[in-house]
Amino acid sequence: MEAPVLRAVDLEKTYAPLVAGGVGLRLFKDLSLEVRAGEMVAVVGESGAGKSSLLHLLAALDRPTAGEVWCGTTNVTRLTAREAGEYRNREIGYVWQFHYLLPEFKAVENVAMPLLARGMRRGAALTEARAWLERVGLGDRGEHRSGELSGGEQQRLSIARALITKPRLLLADEPTGDLDGATAERVFGLLQELCREHALASVLVTHNLEFAGRCDRVLRLRDGRLKAGIRD
Repeated sequence: MEAPVLRAVDLEKTYAPLVAGGVGLRLFKDLSLEVRAGEMVAVVGESGAGKSSLLHLLAALDRPTAGEVWCGTTNVTRLTAREAGEYRNREIGYVWQFHYLLPEFKAVENVAMPLLARGMRRGAALTEARAWLERVGLGDRGEHRSGELSGGEQQRLSIARALITKPRLLLADEPTGDLDGATAERVFGLLQELCREHALASVLVTHNLEFAGRCDRVLRLRDGRLKAGIRD
């Protein structure tokens, strides 16, 4: 069997108490996860269970108290801050519930930002960005600023920005949470298509159990551990 793209091994995350003598908060204990290329894994659970915090650990946006995260042969938990930034730019596409587009830039420039951050020439980066705009159905919107786009268009734009670097791993945190039903369906369908098309190892955090059930696997986060299944 092909080795997993992503491995989380015995993760623990404990937050110190807010006041001296208080009780700390332990989010995870001995949490493990594997995701292979082309596999879309949904993570569901109650609000406050730690779903977003888990994605932050996988993306090297935070460090676990114990345990390790591996992407291929890279031990993510041992990266310096600079190395972690390079890891995110090289290996990860991240789609948030809110798109975090830069309002002062055009759509095509927003998509090109990760490549420009790598040092790619502007012309080449914009060419790549236009190709991705076409792929997500926004080929005619490249010269518009983000505020001129609908919510669904903004989220499709953020997907193009996340994938323009050709990452191996896609992390999505409630990517359809702010969208109406029909628009959410289109955005989720696009994510599924792109996951398969590019053999992405994908972790999708969602409250939408219908979407979760259409993923390859569903894991419920409860009491600091992941368990298979939409419901307990």
